[in-house]
Amino acid sequence: MTATYTFDAVATLDGYGSYGPSGDWGGYWGKQGPELVASRVAAMDEAKRLVLGPGTIREFAAMLSGITEDSEAEDPINTRMKYLPTTVISSSLTRPVDWPDVTVVNGDAAEVVARLKAESDAPILSHGSLTLNWALMAAGLVDRVRVTIFPVISGRTGAEPIFGGAGDFDLELLEARTLDGRTQELTYRPHVH
Repeated sequence: MTATYTFDAVATLDGYGSYGPSGDWGGYWGKQGPELVASRVAAMDEAKRLVLGPGTIREFAAMLSGITEDSEAEDPINTRMKYLPTTVISSSLTRPVDWPDVTVVNGDAAEVVARLKAESDAPILSHGSLTLNWALMAAGLVDRVRVTIFPVISGRTGAEPIFGGAGDFDLELLEARTLDGRTQELTYRPHVH
């Protein structure tokens, strides 16, 4: 048994995963369409476990606090993500997290993820959690990097370059799709360079 671990990120064409306080884009930079929603929902449905770092779970818990299981019709992506069994790897979380099915594990991220992968063959997904995933890529534990590139440049308001602190990697293209005629979804197998 070995689970497939996918590092999932969204970005602008210039590589930013989010926007700073002066950005007024809205979620997915206002560019989501039905094919993007279907693709994101399928990714959440395929995954059987979500792995996050402490900063990401804090952000998601605050951002998705109003999401309930009944939110499926209005927000199927975030509803599915919030209700996935979630492992948070952190030595800094000291208080409970408002997340339905969360386990906080204190320990070396590479050891924790290697154990999760060995214990199951069910796919594991990690969304965001940049520092965590950069370390896991360097350790050879990320099987797929899926980047959804939105048709915007946020050179003035962009924050958090998704690979700004990562090491050097060669990428083997596994799949490339265009969603809604404008958004690119690229899936790679990373190899340390």
